[in-house]
Amino acid sequence: MPGVAEYAAGLPGVAHAEANLYTCSQDTVAHITETVKEKNLNRVVVASCSPRTHEPLFQDAVRAAGLNPMLFEMANIRNQCSWVHAGDWEGATRKAMDLVRAAVARATRLKPVRSLRYPVKRQALVLGGGAAGMAAALDLADQGFPVHLVERTGELGGNLRRVRFLETGRSPREYLEDRVRRVLQHPNIRVHFDTELLELSGFTGNFTSRLRHRSGDTDVVEHGAVVVATGAREYRGPELGLGEHPDIVTGLDFEEFLFHKASGNGHDLDLPIARRSIPEDVVMVLCVGPAQRFCARTCCTTAIKNALILKELRPRARVTVLYKDIRTYGFKERLYTEARRRGVVFRRYPEEEPPQVATGDGTVRVWYRDAATGREVRLAPELLVLAEPTVPHADLGELATRLKVPLDADGFLLEAHVKLRPVDFQTRGLYLAGLVHYPKLLAESVAQAQAAAARAATVLAKEHVESEGVVAEVVAERCAGCLTCVRVCPYEVPKIRPDLLGAGGIRGAAYIEPATCHGCGVCAGECPAKAIQLAHYADDQVLAAVDALLGADTWYRGAKDEAAAPGGC
Repeated sequence: MPGVAEYAAGLPGVAHAEANLYTCSQDTVAHITETVKEKNLNRVVVASCSPRTHEPLFQDAVRAAGLNPMLFEMANIRNQCSWVHAGDWEGATRKAMDLVRAAVARATRLKPVRSLRYPVKRQALVLGGGAAGMAAALDLADQGFPVHLVERTGELGGNLRRVRFLETGRSPREYLEDRVRRVLQHPNIRVHFDTELLELSGFTGNFTSRLRHRSGDTDVVEHGAVVVATGAREYRGPELGLGEHPDIVTGLDFEEFLFHKASGNGHDLDLPIARRSIPEDVVMVLCVGPAQRFCARTCCTTAIKNALILKELRPRARVTVLYKDIRTYGFKERLYTEARRRGVVFRRYPEEEPPQVATGDGTVRVWYRDAATGREVRLAPELLVLAEPTVPHADLGELATRLKVPLDADGFLLEAHVKLRPVDFQTRGLYLAGLVHYPKLLAESVAQAQAAAARAATVLAKEHVESEGVVAEVVAERCAGCLTCVRVCPYEVPKIRPDLLGAGGIRGAAYIEPATCHGCGVCAGECPAKAIQLAHYADDQVLAAVDALLGADTWYRGAKDEAAAPGGC
């Protein structure tokens, strides 16, 4: 590091360079602020770790010194040098010098970027009235924020209404009734039953949503933040004979059956197995359908929970669990241990050979290849329970399009960053919680909903919200009105305004509202006339860094580097 600092000190426009052991420490950050003031610097470059995690910290230090925070540039020599070239110290040092040179070159061309202030509409919109949606709504309402809770069915509860037993032993019915009562009686919560989101527009702190009731009536709601908690559903595909025989059921059906038998009345249950007695021989198959491709996380725990409940009702019942892998994560491993202690038999099948089911003669027959012995095993259970995975709602893609948020490879909503922004979307002001994100148990859904509510409260608690300032700007006199930006923007922000004059005096030019622009830069990259520039990533700034990197051959020859223009870093 001292060598990199010495090299940086010799670059054109660099007035001060030093090496620190922990640049992100509180003392060093304060030292940066004092150095900028003392030496009257007008640009700051920090070469250390990832900008994604630490750039805001250093921008605050620059701001404290009286500079615009956008006059700061960062070189990531930790991830891009130290980590990936740990066995090549000399090569890592040379690369660090290249990155520092590029950062200095770009810094000399940085310009102040002004953020815009907008008043915040201090109420929230929560989509989904299940466990996660109610938890988020209550957390926000208890903080004094008005909440519009949108539920597309006629009752609250979602999937929790089908859960009859919790792996913790707590009664889900008591929990559900308490939550529903609190939501319906809370003065800060307005519940929109039989209602769906039709359209969302605006930006963080200033959203406008159009809601549509089942009757066809529409309602307009203005709000500052959105929590998406629309849940998911149990998969009910045709795999392994589901729907072909009444003794083949899903995990939730089986749980409902056990609950009614335990309460002494199964005749009011709307299931084909309602009138049968508690079975003495049950086979459970894990990893069914889509769960062959991805782990649905909750299937194993739910199946083992139900196996233990069956053992409570029929201690002598034979329960065989066929699995390719068991994942009872966290303390749920105790359920797996208890199930084996109680005599539940676990048999592993090869991933490439899932179990097969036949119902041709009126009975249910299961056969599989035992992974331990390699032999084919045939079973004839009284009841076959399929541990179906949790999958997204069929229309989740339509909702994602309305919200302008992405889906992951499995069809669930995708967070902005799995570690840094786990309940945020890439779009600021939108947050997610519960099963709509990925399959999870009740406690996890509620915890994530509380986290999402806390993130939403950071917006709603403010009188004003500031835009990031990194937005696209159109030079109207260069715009040909070709609609390229309108077509390519994933957020549908650019519009053609007839009151603007474009290239050659033509009427109509593109306009990008700074408040709604996400700063992704797609329009700037696609504009054939180069009429759009992205603030803080203007062409001359990016090309300066590229030119500095491509001029690395002068450094290898030992010549003095002249790639960067004079500045005051």
